[in-house]
Amino acid sequence: MLCPKCDAKMEEVTCEDVVIDRCSACKGIWFDSGEAETLSKKWIAEFIDTGDTEVGRKLDALDTISCPRCGETMRRFFDIDGIQLQFEKCDGHGQFFDAGEFTLWAENHYL
Repeated sequence: MLCPKCDAKMEEVTCEDVVIDRCSACKGIWFDSGEAETLSKKWIAEFIDTGDTEVGRKLDALDTISCPRCGETMRRFFDIDGIQLQFEKCDGHGQFFDAGEFTLWAENHYL
């Protein structure tokens, strides 16, 4: 699978018996449906969300992101009051978080 943001190869990362895909270059993370919620504990988020948040913020400028599973354009979500957090979601397959976004999402939704 290729990263929907930078087209680099995605690498599989296993945590808590769940296999997610993390970009080898920008460190964005693809979660198949339900995986983000399963891995949303703060220590897990910090363990798998290893990328540079500045790189992640720069990639937010990309407007059209295709789902790495089906190729359809994903919807962009703006989340968390007062904090700029953007992530992309394909209703049928999952969601993509740029570097640093999953940790912020997990801290604000599931702690």
